[in-house]
Amino acid sequence: MTTMTEASVREFKMPDVGEGLTEAEILKWYVQPGDTVTDGQVVCEVETAKAAVELPIPYDGVVRALHFPEGTTVDVGMSIIAVDVSGGAAPAPAEAPAQAPAPAPEEKKPEGSGRQPVLVGYGVAASSTKRRPRRSTAIPAQEPAAAAVQSELNGHGTAPASKERPLAKPPVRKLAKDLGVDLTAVVPTGPDGVITREDVHAAAAPQTTAPAAPAQAPTPEPVSPVSPAGQAPAPVTTPAPAPVASYDSARETRVPVKGVRKATAAAMVGSAFTAPHVTEFITVDVTRTLKLVEELKQDREMEGLRVNPLLLIAKALLVAIRRHPEINASWDEAAQEIVVKHYVNLGIAAATPRGLLVPNIKDAHAKTLPQLAESLSELVSTARDGRTSPAAMQGGTVTITNVGVFGVDTGTPILNPGESAILAVGAIKLQPWVHKGKVKPRQVTTLALSFDHRLVDGELGSKVLADVAAILEQPKRLITWA
Repeated sequence: MTTMTEASVREFKMPDVGEGLTEAEILKWYVQPGDTVTDGQVVCEVETAKAAVELPIPYDGVVRALHFPEGTTVDVGMSIIAVDVSGGAAPAPAEAPAQAPAPAPEEKKPEGSGRQPVLVGYGVAASSTKRRPRRSTAIPAQEPAAAAVQSELNGHGTAPASKERPLAKPPVRKLAKDLGVDLTAVVPTGPDGVITREDVHAAAAPQTTAPAAPAQAPTPEPVSPVSPAGQAPAPVTTPAPAPVASYDSARETRVPVKGVRKATAAAMVGSAFTAPHVTEFITVDVTRTLKLVEELKQDREMEGLRVNPLLLIAKALLVAIRRHPEINASWDEAAQEIVVKHYVNLGIAAATPRGLLVPNIKDAHAKTLPQLAESLSELVSTARDGRTSPAAMQGGTVTITNVGVFGVDTGTPILNPGESAILAVGAIKLQPWVHKGKVKPRQVTTLALSFDHRLVDGELGSKVLADVAAILEQPKRLITWA
């Protein structure tokens, strides 16, 4: 173990991926202790709450130890692999897989590495890593009071009683009430001790995985904080054995909630209980749009590109946003401001084997139709192949979800967090329709627009939805309104 403190050993830490992600699961190791690695070589694949990503090592050397086995969820900033950069011989494989000493090198070498790798973008400063309190015993110097509070934050033990009313804004208090979180037990991370939405989600998340928590951290729990408040946890622990006893593996399957599913659940709950949703519907004749799709497939400018109704629907939404730019905005709770975006990062909801992903096309408003078609095709294929990067899912402003591919007429979509509108597209079906005074079979679909009623009034939402429908009914408006 002494070799782990040598100056020649570099500790490669789980990268800081930003956007609130605090952990990642190690899916696969591509190297073993004793292997030689080079700068830029991929050493493992990890899955964050947003994407599966391969991690390259940022220096040359020999692998000394892998601190965590495959399938382990690791907090951002923790060392996952040790590499001897001196070029010396590798240690005996028997000592290599030690897991306990991982936190020690973090204090030894805070500035030893010139850059810290991240999943997307460039290096970040070591001090920029912020993560939620972990259920770990790696910080022996922590005061008992702080340890008790952290245990409570993670759903264990009982935090010391506070005589003062916790500082939190009304929306945060409502969120805590909806999620069943006691604000007196939450550790604030906001300015001046204010509890943020992230603090509430962090306190609520471990409670959803309570059956697995005791197996992960049985030792760090101080006995003293639990026993005085024995009456409080009693109602929670008493019904817990009942589901276990009635669980029949032949009739039920329990799937751990993690990765994309865990992130999606947290995002949807946060969005549903934060933004007051309003959904409006409109049914429209898209026969002319389908004819234009067939014509574009024969156009030389679109040769080799994937042309489908979704392409023209996306273009119609972009034109509607140009006519009503106030729809392309977000709500800043901290500053109490509406942030109107002068760019459109168009999100496309994609169903993948890993769950729901919403990558977005950057600056979609500035793209020509061929460029939009190329970006849309690349976005969908990358998502289905599981190669979507976290950067591709950051910064979206408006989203389209095409539920019509499943034969569904329409739906009431939930907003992607941080966005003000989402358009659902239903199935396109041949239906009887009054056209030029006569009932004729026409291609018809139903659109649904959900929007955040805090910043989007009914008039604005209605105008945007009506414009999209008008363009799809008369696609020549793509030219006259552009």
